[in-house]
Amino acid sequence: MNQIIVGLGERSYPIWIGERMLANLGSALDDVKFPNKVAIITNPTVGDLYGDQIVDALVASGRQISVISVPDGEEYKNIETLENIFGVLIDRHFDRYSGLIALGGGVIGDMAGFAAASFLRGIPFVQVPTTLLAQVDSSVGGKTGVNLPQGKNLVGAFYQPKHVHIDVMVLDTLPQREFVSGLAEVVKYGIIRDAEFFSWMEDHREVLLDRSPEALTHAVMMSCQIKANVVENDEKEQGLRALLNLGHTFGHAVETLAGYGVVKHGEAVAIGMVMAARISQQLKFCSIEDVERIVDLLTFFDLPVSPPDFSVAEYLNIMQRDKKVRDGEMRIVLNHGIGSAELHQVKDLDKYLDELLT
Repeated sequence: MNQIIVGLGERSYPIWIGERMLANLGSALDDVKFPNKVAIITNPTVGDLYGDQIVDALVASGRQISVISVPDGEEYKNIETLENIFGVLIDRHFDRYSGLIALGGGVIGDMAGFAAASFLRGIPFVQVPTTLLAQVDSSVGGKTGVNLPQGKNLVGAFYQPKHVHIDVMVLDTLPQREFVSGLAEVVKYGIIRDAEFFSWMEDHREVLLDRSPEALTHAVMMSCQIKANVVENDEKEQGLRALLNLGHTFGHAVETLAGYGVVKHGEAVAIGMVMAARISQQLKFCSIEDVERIVDLLTFFDLPVSPPDFSVAEYLNIMQRDKKVRDGEMRIVLNHGIGSAELHQVKDLDKYLDELLT
């Protein structure tokens, strides 16, 4: 087992990473003094695969378990599903001395985390991410929330988990499209913070795509460590943490315009990172060779790199709702070569978009 600590003072928490980790979840919860009355939030697909293992591990640690199954898919990450979770918790007499466990991907993690942040003004929760995307991104850092018809994650809270429990072996059951979607976020970490890690991915692309446990453990550890370092220095996204959104301003627009669930989050981020890199190259923040390396790696992972055919006006309308917009000014994360990035106000964005979309 490998452990990373997200250092946030009294709200610090461990991330456990390894193979065949589900059986020791109970002891992990004991270490952080997690409540005995627990609700597992999951979906039918993940519940059928791993629900019994988690329940057995928690019962063995002396805990009282409820399971709340919610529909599977980004389109269900909404206020209605959240209200249903609250209703079950109330019906089952959960109180402030209870806790939630998010067992699933990013949708489950975001909703369960927001439910924990909101229910009775806050109860503890734990992340047990079962997708690569969730393991390297959404389970770490405390961003929780739900979508509105107008855009992604427009309602939510910063609310840190008590523990993150990552078993790379659960990725064996992940559909290929979901798996490579997660690789987009892994690539992102190399682009924004670690050129050597990006080169390592280039050198190990075959074994990563083959889901080698050793390669995946290293990739997840590096990604989580980079994110932990960023979150420790900027928990509420006032500056540095915004760099984690490379590709997301464009990507969220792609997801919204296509319809939630049509384009996977990681696929949209891959498209968005390439769009950002091409603008960065035009602004001379990176070279055409840098852009080609990014495109080549994403393409090898069978991720899309070209934006879908919507108008410039449609993209801009969605992007203006981005949480990095300040006083009406659009700000976008752009890579500086590979291994560094900065947040920029890009003037005449419509002209750049027009070039990228033609």
